[in-house]
Amino acid sequence: MKRNFIIRNIIIAVLVIAIIVGVSVYFIYKNAREYEVEKVSTYNYFVLKKDNLSGVIDRSGNTIVDANYDDVIIPNPEKALFVCYEGDNTKVLNERKEEILTDYQDVEPIRLQNISSDLMYEKSVLRYEQDGKFGLINFEGKRITKPIYESIEGLPYKEGELLVKQDGKYGVINIKGNNLVDIKYDQITVDGYYTPENNYKFAGYIVSNTTDEGYRYGYINYDGKLLLEPEYNQLSRVIGIADNQNAYIICAKNGQYGVMKNDEELIPNEYQSIDYDESNKLFTIEKSKKFGIANLEGNVIVPTEYSQIDITGIYLYAKNAQGTTVYNSDGTQANIDTNIAILNTSNEKYKIRIDNRDGTKYGVINKDGEQIIEEKYSYIEYLFDNYFIASNEQSKLGVIDDHDNFKIELDNDALQKIDGTNVIQASTTADSMTKLYSKDMTEVCEMMNANVEVRNNYIKISNDTETRYFDKDGKELKNTEVYPNNTLFAKKENDKWGFTDKSGNTVVEAKYDKVTEFNEYGFAGVRLNGKWGVVNSKGEEVLAPTYTLNEETEPYFIGKYYQVKYGFGEVYYADANNTQETQTTIEEATEPIDQTTNETTNIKTDVVQNTTINVTANTTNNEITTE
Repeated sequence: MKRNFIIRNIIIAVLVIAIIVGVSVYFIYKNAREYEVEKVSTYNYFVLKKDNLSGVIDRSGNTIVDANYDDVIIPNPEKALFVCYEGDNTKVLNERKEEILTDYQDVEPIRLQNISSDLMYEKSVLRYEQDGKFGLINFEGKRITKPIYESIEGLPYKEGELLVKQDGKYGVINIKGNNLVDIKYDQITVDGYYTPENNYKFAGYIVSNTTDEGYRYGYINYDGKLLLEPEYNQLSRVIGIADNQNAYIICAKNGQYGVMKNDEELIPNEYQSIDYDESNKLFTIEKSKKFGIANLEGNVIVPTEYSQIDITGIYLYAKNAQGTTVYNSDGTQANIDTNIAILNTSNEKYKIRIDNRDGTKYGVINKDGEQIIEEKYSYIEYLFDNYFIASNEQSKLGVIDDHDNFKIELDNDALQKIDGTNVIQASTTADSMTKLYSKDMTEVCEMMNANVEVRNNYIKISNDTETRYFDKDGKELKNTEVYPNNTLFAKKENDKWGFTDKSGNTVVEAKYDKVTEFNEYGFAGVRLNGKWGVVNSKGEEVLAPTYTLNEETEPYFIGKYYQVKYGFGEVYYADANNTQETQTTIEEATEPIDQTTNETTNIKTDVVQNTTINVTANTTNNEITTE
């Protein structure tokens, strides 16, 4: 009895130890894969260019590093670490112009791939070289990896992850130096899966190796698990399926396509082609040049016996020699005229109904199928609430409500809901007029030759003579509301501009032709006789109007230097000493990239404009391809 008791206790102890070890290994593995991308909340340093040479200024416009270098890169503008290039030599300086990280050779920043931003480099790690091999260090000079890699590059889309090469093979490590994908593949790419909440966090990896027959592809999920061995001729993730934990993968083997859900077969590899329709969550499958439909569970709901299947809105139009059969998205036959198409909208109360019997005409039905707007428009698109964009036969655009009442007359050449707001922007080409309408379709602004921009919490509309601000529902804002931390504000008097304090007292007399508001660094641009200068937050002229810049944009200043954008979001600051080549680039200078979200949104480009509109397949939430 006692012996059995001892044995039982030993077994229990072994099981407990095994569980503890297993849990510990799991958490060690998870912790090794976790990493945190450093955020930039404050920009303290900026690249300066003079006479095609580079240096550094701080947020007050003071020169930190003289412009003596061929190029300067600031990987993290919050930190005083500047990688300076001079011929074939590279040195890293701090804010005191002292050379740092001297224990390492050829220290360089790591460029992010497929990312357009003014933050284009890894913000916490650097690459160094030793004896032809590369390793990682952090900004403080602590070594993260030994110099064991033939190359270290940014992994496309995934900041914080690095593509490394060793012994001719590729793998992925994170900025902590831990392996995410084993180094044993000839190629590695990111599958492109994206969500607004998590960006590319849940994107997996498509890996490949070379064989005698060519490349063979496999798949590793975001958590590092090999789901598919590299044995497929082609492979791609269906990125239109919003599922962070499950990857739907279309893959081909010996010319035959199928679909895998993670590592489980959903649709067997027996089809000539497979395409995914995001709006109805269906696969169009092809076998022996005949088409059918399968759903997300892998069930064939329309047999592969049709010469063509078009998915338009909520219906599937299947054609063969006998004619066209219309199916619902669940595979049941629909009792509807084949010339009728119905499109879902983002509001379940409304559907767009399209009648192609006598020319293409658009109308609206409710969720019960009752007609609420007859088919008489050349185009209809759902906006929000009970509003719709509509177009007439002259391709003029306006807004109607769900009772077919005109809220904005059909006399605009372009019209759109400004992204991220409830404000409508409409424009007419003949007079270059832009109008803004509030959430309730009341006109709130009219301006010629206007430029419209969306910031974090407001809309800015401006031209050469005026600037106005609105919240995201179309309520007009004062500049004191838009810039609550400023002490001085632009004020127009008798067609001239100056600055007042919050109480309206004049601090800088109205003597300029145009001014900008003060930016977060305490500088504003002032224009007189076609030239721009700078004033500081005390109202003092830092630089008299000197620069001839693009008349259509408002320059952005730090001290006496103005911002220049030169592609892919990168910026530098310059003064009048630049060459004519640089001055040409300056014509592209615009408002700065927003330094909270690291992006700016210029929505002047028209989304809906006078055009011939044709309904095509693969529509989602009433998104219609135009030609």
